[in-house]
Order: sequence, then structure tokens, then C-alpha cells
Amino acid sequence: MHDNSERSRFELDIEGHTVFVDYQRREGLLVIRHVYAPPPLRGTGAADRLMHAVAASARAEGRRITALCGYAGAWLRAHPEHRDLLV
Repeated sequence: MHDNSERSRFELDIEGHTVFVDYQRREGLLVIRHVYAPPPLRGTGAADRLMHAVAASARAEGRRITALCGYAGAWLRAHPEHRDLLV
């Protein structure tokens, strides 16, 4: 995973395609606005892998997550090990 801070997104490149999470950092928070996986990577677990890395990054920075994106919110609720990060 790469934190492309200039574009405010976390990125994961796989086989020439980029899965990304648009975010905004606020005091104590990581606001996830959108999670995107290109069509060739949908259903492959690519977004899941990226979300695990994003959650680990938020935890390491001492941030909680506000999920404006439905996928991100559902993903956090479905993963008990990261559910405590969800605001």
C-alpha cells in the first residue's frame, strides 16, 4: 500500500490496476470518502487487502475512522478486529 498524500488516497497497485481509498485526515480521524476497485479487480479481494492496510495505518496513527463510503463502513462492521476504529 502507498499513501499518496498529494491525492489524499491510499493506493494498491495490482497487475497494472490501482485500487484506492479516498480519504481526508482530520484531528484524530481518518475520513474515508470512497473505496474504488477497477472492474478487473472486483471480486478478487483487492479492496479487502487495501482496507486491512488502511485500518492498520489508522490504528498506527492513533486515528478512528469515519466511513462516508458504504463499502468501508460495511467492511469495518464485518471485521471485529477493526470495528473499534469505526466512529
